[in-house]
Amino acid sequence: MGKFPVPDKVLFVCTGSKCSKRGGKDMYKTAKKFAKYSGQDIEVIRIECTDRCDWAPVCTLSPGNIWLKEYSEKDVLKLLTD
Repeated sequence: MGKFPVPDKVLFVCTGSKCSKRGGKDMYKTAKKFAKYSGQDIEVIRIECTDRCDWAPVCTLSPGNIWLKEYSEKDVLKLLTD
């Protein structure tokens, strides 16, 4: 098995239908741009559904297993900079 670099932080952004309508799709695009230009080792991954539609939009940050519900882009970007 080969080894590959593992990022310091991974943000999983739900872009299922309800999350997408409530800002998940825009958050994914914003977070991708932030990760690209921040100089930090962050990977942003789009996921289809977390089955937590009642709290849309939903995302999670690892390490730390931090889950955000009904977030704003400002909340997520603040977590990424900490």
